[in-house]
Amino acid sequence: MAHVISDECIKCGSCVAECPVGCISEGDTKYIIDKDACADCGACAGACPVDAISAE
Repeated sequence: MAHVISDECIKCGSCVAECPVGCISEGDTKYIIDKDACADCGACAGACPVDAISAE
């Protein structure tokens, strides 16, 4: 299972630095997690200040 970023994302970028596999990239309106590369570690979810990241 991969993690996903909801529309609540404020594009602060705090999740990007926490991802150990580098699967988070900036999209048009929010950051996006590459589901195929996600290791499902949850580090990004813990770093998100608005709780926009959850397990799929």
